[in-house]
Amino acid sequence: MREVIEALIDDTTRQLPLLQAAIRAGDAAGAMRLAHYSKGACANLGAQAAAATLLNIEHSAAAGDFSGCTASLANLASEVERLRAEPIPG
Repeated sequence: MREVIEALIDDTTRQLPLLQAAIRAGDAAGAMRLAHYSKGACANLGAQAAAATLLNIEHSAAAGDFSGCTASLANLASEVERLRAEPIPG
């Protein structure tokens, strides 16, 4: 389980700059795709706060609300750091 959670944190961390680039470029489809991918992984492993934040990004991107995406992206970065700091069972 430890390896799976660490992989989730690493993968989500790698997705952050890609999401940021899509948001800055106004690429709604790209931001939605990246957020959706990471949201599923987070939800499957119980990282519900991160999954909810990614859902917000997905919805904001669909609505063309890139300022909302940017705010949610900052929340996602904080959530990933929180996950990184939590002890991992195993």
